Amino acid sequence: MPLKTAFQMDHIASVSIAGDTTFALALEAQKRGHQLFHYTPDRLSQLGDKAFAILEPLQVRDEAGNHFTLGDAVRTDLSEMDVVLLRQDPPFDMHYITSTHILDRVHPGTLVVNDPAWVRNSPEKIFVTEFCDLMPDTLITRDPREVDAFRKKHGDIIVKPLYGNGGAGIFHLQEADRNLAALLELFTQTFREPFIVQRYLKEVRGGDKRILLIEGEPVGAINRVPAEHDSRSNMHVGGRAEATDITDREREICARIGPALRERGFVLVGIDVIGGYLTEINVTSPTGVREVQRFGGADVAALFWDAVEARRKAV
Repeated sequence: MPLKTAFQMDHIASVSIAGDTTFALALEAQKRGHQLFHYTPDRLSQLGDKAFAILEPLQVRDEAGNHFTLGDAVRTDLSEMDVVLLRQDPPFDMHYITSTHILDRVHPGTLVVNDPAWVRNSPEKIFVTEFCDLMPDTLITRDPREVDAFRKKHGDIIVKPLYGNGGAGIFHLQEADRNLAALLELFTQTFREPFIVQRYLKEVRGGDKRILLIEGEPVGAINRVPAEHDSRSNMHVGGRAEATDITDREREICARIGPALRERGFVLVGIDVIGGYLTEINVTSPTGVREVQRFGGADVAALFWDAVEARRKAV
C-alpha cells in the first residue's frame, strides 16, 4: 500500500546526490510507489495542538543536476501523512529541538522516523556516554582546569563542539602543542554549551568506520580515511571512503547498544568506531547508505523501507 511520506530535510536542491542518504531513501520510496512530499524545517508550524507544513509533491531522479521536480506547495496537516522522515542535518540546536517538539504532535499516528522525542533526548555525543566502557576516555566540560588535567593524563587530545557535525570544529592537539589555551578561549566565546575532549586515537589514520544499523542490527559499513594532512575522516571535509568489513569487536559493540536503539524506536542509526572504540551514535540524519552499496554492501535503503513498512502495518 502506498505511503504518503513527507521528507523534513535541507532543501533538496542543495544535496549532493552521489553520497546523500536522504536522497537514497527518497529514490527507494519512489521505486516502491510511495507518494513523496518535501519541506524544509522553516516551513513547519504548530497551530494549537496540530502540526502543519508547506508540502511540495516530490519526484526524484538519479541524475546529477536534474535530480528532482517539486510540485505546487500546499499547507498540509502532517497528521494526513503516513510517514515523516526527520532528516535535516544538524547542528543540533534549539531550532532542531523545537522541530522535534512540533513533530511530537503527530507521532506515532503519523510515523516519524527517527522518533522525535528520543532524537531530542539522545544527543549524539552524550547518548554514547551511556556506553563509556566502549569509548575512548572522554570529558564533557567548559572548565579549562578540567581540560588541562585531562591533557596531562592523556597527552594527545581531540577537542570538538558538543553539538557539531560533519567534522566542523574538530581539533587534534598534540601533547606539546601550545595552542590549547587560545583554543579554549575561542570555544568558550563561540559556544554556550560544554565541549567534548577525547583521548586521541592514533588508529584514526587507518580510518574511522561508519556502521549503519537498522532496528538495532548492523547492516553495512564503510571506512572513512582522513586526508594526509587532516585528522578528520568525515567525507564532508575530504575523508576518503573505502570498502570494509564489520569485525567481531564491532559486532560486540552493536550487540551492546542494539537494545537501547530498539527501546528508543530508532530505525536508522549510524555509529562511528575507531580502533575498536565507539566514538559517536548518530541518530539525527545518519549518512553512508549510498557508499555502502557502492562498495558492494547491502542495499540499506531497501532494508530501511522494509522496516518502516513493517512498522506502519503494525499500527
